[in-house]
Amino acid sequence: MNHRKKAIDLENKTLLQAFEWYLPEDQQHWKRCAALAESWAALGISGVWLPPAYKGTGGKSDVGYGVYDTYDLGEFDQKGTVATKYGTRAEYLEAVAALHRAGIEVMADIVLNHRLGADAQEEVLAVQDAGDNRNQAVADPRPIQAWTKFTFPGRKGKYSDFTWNWSHFDGTDWDSDWKYSGIFRFVGKQWDQETDGENGNYDYLMGADLDLSNPEVIAELDRWGRWYYDTVKMDGFRLDAVKHMDFTFFTHWLDALRRDSGRELPAVGEYWSWELDKLRHYLDACGHCMRLFDVPLHYQFVKAATSNAQFDMAQILSNTLVQTEPDAAVTFVDNHDTQPSQALASWVPAWFKPLAYALILLRKEGIPCVFYGDLVGIPHDRIAPVMGLERMIRARRDYAYGDQRDYFDDANLIGWTLSGDDQHPHSGLAVILSDAPGGTKTMELGRTLAGKTMRDVLMNQTEIIQLDENGCGTFPVGGGSVSVWALDEAYDALTLTL
Repeated sequence: MNHRKKAIDLENKTLLQAFEWYLPEDQQHWKRCAALAESWAALGISGVWLPPAYKGTGGKSDVGYGVYDTYDLGEFDQKGTVATKYGTRAEYLEAVAALHRAGIEVMADIVLNHRLGADAQEEVLAVQDAGDNRNQAVADPRPIQAWTKFTFPGRKGKYSDFTWNWSHFDGTDWDSDWKYSGIFRFVGKQWDQETDGENGNYDYLMGADLDLSNPEVIAELDRWGRWYYDTVKMDGFRLDAVKHMDFTFFTHWLDALRRDSGRELPAVGEYWSWELDKLRHYLDACGHCMRLFDVPLHYQFVKAATSNAQFDMAQILSNTLVQTEPDAAVTFVDNHDTQPSQALASWVPAWFKPLAYALILLRKEGIPCVFYGDLVGIPHDRIAPVMGLERMIRARRDYAYGDQRDYFDDANLIGWTLSGDDQHPHSGLAVILSDAPGGTKTMELGRTLAGKTMRDVLMNQTEIIQLDENGCGTFPVGGGSVSVWALDEAYDALTLTL
């Protein structure tokens, strides 16, 4: 099977991560997504990543990553609620249907690394491993009381009679007997060997860690995957915490689903590391069965935005996935984990956000993923929407076509052009940005646009630029700013409708 082919069919799309961490716990988000489907499609969103839809240990407060019961999509009275944080099963399925009616693909968030909120404890013989080196034991084996028995009494066997016990897990982090926290590996078990090498072996992340060498576990995850697809009919997947799971697990899991469904089912994995070599190794190990989020690019944005104009903007794409393996890259600026106060908090400052979005939305390489908190704001932290973001999303869909010419030739002021093509009326753009005082750059769009006039659709500059007989123009930009220059007809379409 050609796994590389299966990871490419998101080309020319714009994804939206349709949630942020601090959404209100009103159990209404599926209704919001359904109501917004048509407007998202009109904006230029072609795929939506929905948050985890199944019941978490935190009940209606759980964002979705504290997985309890993957068969409960908001249908059973478990963890103090029927609906999840986002709503009921019926509302979830209607949100998916509404997105499909609007022509938007749905990416379902899949969290299979761990389980939390067990229904009962079991006595298990365990060895405590060092937190910073899981290959080293720090205590002799002893019995612990582990929360590892999942019977789902509220569901009463509907959809599946499979229950979980300690034999389905490698370890956990809590001994209820001694009221003690640590990394406890069950005797007779070992951590998955092909995982990220941080902490010696980064198989263990949280809760009860699934044993992916257990045939019963693999069979159950396969059964659940088929049930979930048959129930929801999603178009693809966002895969959580892939660095903590055996690197070939999703090769198998996705292959089985693709074979059974007869569909491509593109997938995007979260391998959280700034080290490009680790991401490329994972892609090779999993057979390129998915794309990965370009975490190194995110950290380049953070570095550029916090370096007081001492960052070399000509190198903004260096050592990133989008530069080295563009067919495998899903680019993003921020997400639910990087927003303030979260575990991976590394928020790109507001002044740099428009520059970063221009770099992911208005270039040919990679598939951009827009963050909900950047599109609509984050009231919890009094963060406003990113200025000009909607116009850049529309500009990508309607006008970002043709040959790309890069002008990454200055430490502070960079730009690029897209020449446009015959299939997209009024297409062609010139983008220029600076992390320091502003300036100008002469750039070429090509002879087919000779004599055309262009204006900044972000309205940061008011000049009208006329291209010469070679399709060249000298484009200005303000300090710490970005300007997106479009043909007059495109300018009118973008500025009069948004």
